[in-house]
Amino acid sequence: MNKIETKAIIIGAGPAGAGTSIYLTQAGIPHVIIEKETFPRDKVCGDACSGKTAFVLRKANPEWLQEIFKAEHDYTPSHGIIFVAPNGKALNIPYNPNRQPGEQAPGFTTPRMTFDNYLFQKLPSPYATIYQQSTIKSIDKTEEKVTVVFTNGNETYEVTAPLIVGADGDKSAVRKQFLNDNSNAKAYAVGLRAYYEGVTGLDKNNFIELHFLPEMLPGYFWIFPLPNGMANVGVGILSERIRAKKINLREQMLNAIKNNPNIRDRFAKAKLVDKIQGWGLPMSMSQSPISGDNFLLTGDAASLIDPFSGEGIGNALYSGMLAAYAIEKSLQSARYDRTFLKEAYDDVLYKRLGDELKISATLQRLCRYPWLFNFVVNKANKSPSLSKTISCMFTDMDLREQLRKPSFYAKILLNK
Repeated sequence: MNKIETKAIIIGAGPAGAGTSIYLTQAGIPHVIIEKETFPRDKVCGDACSGKTAFVLRKANPEWLQEIFKAEHDYTPSHGIIFVAPNGKALNIPYNPNRQPGEQAPGFTTPRMTFDNYLFQKLPSPYATIYQQSTIKSIDKTEEKVTVVFTNGNETYEVTAPLIVGADGDKSAVRKQFLNDNSNAKAYAVGLRAYYEGVTGLDKNNFIELHFLPEMLPGYFWIFPLPNGMANVGVGILSERIRAKKINLREQMLNAIKNNPNIRDRFAKAKLVDKIQGWGLPMSMSQSPISGDNFLLTGDAASLIDPFSGEGIGNALYSGMLAAYAIEKSLQSARYDRTFLKEAYDDVLYKRLGDELKISATLQRLCRYPWLFNFVVNKANKSPSLSKTISCMFTDMDLREQLRKPSFYAKILLNK
């Protein structure tokens, strides 16, 4: 058996694991990455990357973001979002309503096959030892350290470190080992993704589209423009609603494409490329523990998907960055206990993302009331000032907080 001693073990090399590794490398901290697949590999996803993704990349290396926006065949700049209310009325929300011509887009869309492999190519360094196509046999913890036994080809390895990072997604082995998989069934959704070519009526500024169809609330149907005339098309609905209504998600998605008056004509000549695939969406509806003695959870393993927008990539990268910062502090202090890690990681992450996730959880609950959604969109379409206010809410968290308050809707009601 090959034995390895290192400072941190990362399970998973997707955006959460890559974010952790990139920032550990910047701090000069040796670490081992164990990945079950071989890159490039696909990951079922909506493929939309917000300004949060851009922020983490820019902070790591400003040149990386420039590389992405120059690669027009692989990445599509996105300047906003279109909300389509249950009554079919649309509200266009630019990410930056004060954007100047030529200014770089706040976000972008790209297939995960492309983006994850781009990140993976940035990982090799003197500090990162990477094992792809690996199978974990066991994860054990003593009072001081974590030991992972895994196989890679015909070789068996035993790697030991004071800290382990669970960046292994929805079915996280690290989460199950250390938290007994304490996920909340009500904070879970299921998504389907399909790639289409030839979808018409896409926004000229590549706004992503969320269609809040009555039969899918509080979930939605989406259309995200991609490079080369492609589009990521899908649906996401709460698991509890799927069970309660006995919904066939694939049938519902195809029915919307075939019959919804706002959607069907746009797919008249569209062609499905590849098959429709599904995946789980562990959402953050409450501030549950994401670390403990000798471990930290990131991305989907930490259930950090935004419960309103469904965004996962940005939160995965951001949590990876914060996990690396926490690991650096932990190693400097030789403290690997849950009390220290909670303060260094959980508290910092929830201070940065907690309000945003809390507001999104409230917005998700509000989506259960179609009349309210219709009311706000109707008013915003008639009032440029209200429309601009809502646009600003998606970049200014203090303003976005207003969406949780009854007084906000009272003011809309009184606004003639």
